Amino acid sequence: MGVSNKNAQDNIQPKGNKKPLQVLHISKKDSQEIYNEQTNSQEDIKKENFAIKPQITKEDSVKEIDDSNEKTKDFNIPQQDLKRPLNFSEQNTDFQLERTVDEFDFDESAFLEALNANEPIGATGETITGKVIAIESDGLYVDIGGKAPGYMPKKECGLGVITNFKEKFSIGLQMEVLVIKEQNADGMVTVSARALILRQSWEKVSSSAKNGELINVLINGFNRGGLTCDVDGLRGFIPRSQLEDGQDYQSFVGKSLKVAFLEVNPESRKLVLSEKKASLVSKLTSLKLGQLIEGEVLAVKPYGFFIDLGGASGLLHQSSLTNGSIRSLREVFREGEIIKALISEIDLEKGRIGLNTALLENSAGELIIDKQKVMQEATERALKTKALFDKREQDK
Repeated sequence: MGVSNKNAQDNIQPKGNKKPLQVLHISKKDSQEIYNEQTNSQEDIKKENFAIKPQITKEDSVKEIDDSNEKTKDFNIPQQDLKRPLNFSEQNTDFQLERTVDEFDFDESAFLEALNANEPIGATGETITGKVIAIESDGLYVDIGGKAPGYMPKKECGLGVITNFKEKFSIGLQMEVLVIKEQNADGMVTVSARALILRQSWEKVSSSAKNGELINVLINGFNRGGLTCDVDGLRGFIPRSQLEDGQDYQSFVGKSLKVAFLEVNPESRKLVLSEKKASLVSKLTSLKLGQLIEGEVLAVKPYGFFIDLGGASGLLHQSSLTNGSIRSLREVFREGEIIKALISEIDLEKGRIGLNTALLENSAGELIIDKQKVMQEATERALKTKALFDKREQDK
């Protein structure tokens, strides 16, 4: 009976010199120590390499940067605040911005003086007095005080055709011109004496028309619609309907007519004249405010009566008819009736005469109640209103 030995297997020795396999157990701690040793050895190598590098001397500019970096350490701005714009009002540090004068700075007065020196002279429509400095075959040059002279083409030197061009204009001649085109790249403007004459002519005829003036014109042509004439360099037109006798109107060419202004429009260059209106204005000029006139009722309109004054017509408006209340205008006057009225308005420009009968009443509505008495006593009653119209003339 054999005795079993449990450790018999452990006591068995291997044959030959072969050693049993051994498992190397490396813990996490051991691996870390190995890594640290390798890292330390690499750092030692780096330190040795750095030790052999030459020492670098900082320049003054680098030192200034370092100093400024030291100063900026006082701004303890958290990293998360870098994501938004800095608001220096939140800091307790006061900042003072200093402005230094550099080569780009300029004196304000010198700048304004330079602007004035280079300011263009002669805006379109401006009137300037200049002096002729040069004469060419196609125009002349006028010194207007700018950095370049003004140029005036030959056709702009006057009205009509100028035959003796160089004789009419001489060097040094002073003349007033109108700027018709602003300066070009060379600083030169285009001026015109003709345009200035025409502008002054339009201003003159506009004033004459407003004052109801009459003018004599020489007829220089005709067309299907009427006659043409010249008025201070402007082309005037007289329609056939505005002639006293328009049947043989061609025969007026070369003759002089007295006319009034019917329409004056500088923008559209429209100048219309009338011989008939001239006759009317001639009659109006003989009339005075407050004058008592007699005329025939031509027509009854919803707003008043038209009265024939012998070649001229006056309007008796319903507001100037009576101081009383009326239901119909025909209660007072009818067509063909001869009446007396006071002249209350004279408009020479429009050829209009305003009439009034309410001032002839001694009481409100008297004209409706006793029209015959008012008309019979009109001359005496008109004398009482003279002071009223005299005061109106003084107030104008």
